[in-house]
Amino acid sequence: MQFGIFSVGDLTPDPTTGRTPSEHERVKAMVAIALKAEEVGLDVFATGEHHNPPFVPSSPTTMLGYVAARTERLILSTATTLITTNDPVKIAEDFAMLQHLADGRVDVMLGRGNTAPVYPWFGQDIRQGIPLAIDNYRLLHRLWREDVVDWEGRFRTPLQGFTSTPRPLDGVPPFVWHGSIRSPEIAEQAAYYGDGFFHNNIFWPKEHTQRMVDLYRRRYEHHGHGTAEQALVGLGGHVFMRPNSQDAVREFRPYFDRAPVYGGGPSLEQFAAETPLTVGTPDQVIERTLSFRDYVGDYQRQLFLVDHAGLPLKTVLEQIEMLGEQVVPVLRKEFARSRPAGVPEAPTHASLLRARKEASPA
Repeated sequence: MQFGIFSVGDLTPDPTTGRTPSEHERVKAMVAIALKAEEVGLDVFATGEHHNPPFVPSSPTTMLGYVAARTERLILSTATTLITTNDPVKIAEDFAMLQHLADGRVDVMLGRGNTAPVYPWFGQDIRQGIPLAIDNYRLLHRLWREDVVDWEGRFRTPLQGFTSTPRPLDGVPPFVWHGSIRSPEIAEQAAYYGDGFFHNNIFWPKEHTQRMVDLYRRRYEHHGHGTAEQALVGLGGHVFMRPNSQDAVREFRPYFDRAPVYGGGPSLEQFAAETPLTVGTPDQVIERTLSFRDYVGDYQRQLFLVDHAGLPLKTVLEQIEMLGEQVVPVLRKEFARSRPAGVPEAPTHASLLRARKEASPA
């Protein structure tokens, strides 16, 4: 099982000091977070993609390429790449290039995003969000697997005899996670292609997450990729930890109350009770995270959000240290101990290459 960090890259004032970091500081902080994730033994760093204030990560592959040069083991991903407003040709080229630079330590999470104005900024119509996601991925899937592509779709100019360069490393495309928190069509898309399904698992109660994952698992089996239990599932989660749970709640409350996505809604206590948000001790985070398996089954990837809402970098790095030293080692052991033999591990470039070689005739 893979554990890691994802960042949405928000640029939010620290409510305890009133200070807002500069864009330069925030970009550098995201790099520091990625480096710390590798240092403490986590598996994945994923960056969001946004094109509007108060967010900074508008060019994920640029950041991930820089992180690739500073790391040796960390898997580099996105959370998410906007399949609706990016040209599939550019996605194919950018991530294949990143594969080569990172020696295969790359996968990609595709999604529609959560910012409506981004569609017209890139010449698209939000009312076509689902058809765009389906049509664009159909092309992206072919570009990574066919050396010469002829294409005519609904949302871009036709292609004739087109070859995307560079070709995927070792002929193996980056593994794709389809990220969604509310769209069954995306769960179906992930199942149809035999790709992974990632549920953010931050804002919604467990009953909603369970329905989405169950749909994906059933359809994965229906499309002949394996049993429902073998489907490839990833989850998000938001945590804040201190050795004493009351200290954690007291310290995190002002950040929660003024967070762009939380502030003005339910109380911290209500939100923590009804969603996977966990504010407390490392043991409480362990217990809560292990409980996810009760309603989604055995899964392959767990990413934590720890740098949201204006938390200072020093505090964020402390959170990552606690994850690496106190939380993830226990989670690895507990998840591995009860994982059925038929449930696969999370795909990597090495495992996909091995499967490709085994499937090829001698």
